[in-house]
Amino acid sequence: MFSGSRKYSPLSSSPSSSRASSSSSSSSSSSLPAAPRRSPRALQRHGSLLSQYSSLLESYTEGEIRQLISALVERYSQAMNSGGHELPLFPRAGSRRKRARARHKPCELRELEVSVSELGLGYESDETVLFRYCSGTCEASVRSYDLSLKSMRSRRRIRKEKIRARPCCRPLAYDDDVSFLDAYNRYYTVNELSAKECGCV
Repeated sequence: MFSGSRKYSPLSSSPSSSRASSSSSSSSSSSLPAAPRRSPRALQRHGSLLSQYSSLLESYTEGEIRQLISALVERYSQAMNSGGHELPLFPRAGSRRKRARARHKPCELRELEVSVSELGLGYESDETVLFRYCSGTCEASVRSYDLSLKSMRSRRRIRKEKIRARPCCRPLAYDDDVSFLDAYNRYYTVNELSAKECGCV
């Protein structure tokens, strides 16, 4: 009926052309920027932290969890009442280092100006004195005696005696006597009140 033969264009829907179109569409889609994905290492680290926290919370009793939550709520309300915008749940690393340095200060002599009544010796007087005292740690002065004494205590070879298994920062010498008048104009002299030299004993 039709005299002319029908010609197919190369863009007709054939299996080969559909494969070509799909490959071209996939190549065009692959040229688009991919969405940012989290690396597997980060996911593993996040999962390990979650497992650590979950196991930590499982070790708490119900009363301890309630106490923890109430402490967090109280700290949050204190931060909001003071006008703070951040919730300082955990101390910063700098503050931890400062506390560590404060704990390991060497044994040294310090002084403080106080009233006689504040000395706690039973005198009532408004006169002020310079009270020198010893402060610091003695970790560097640990000797074989201290290590052996600590071992004997851990093995329960020494039980009842009240002993100190590490050196203590104490006065090695005392300053001159201190004299003062109390509130009733009575004259007193106190000896060995202020430290003159400190050391680890």
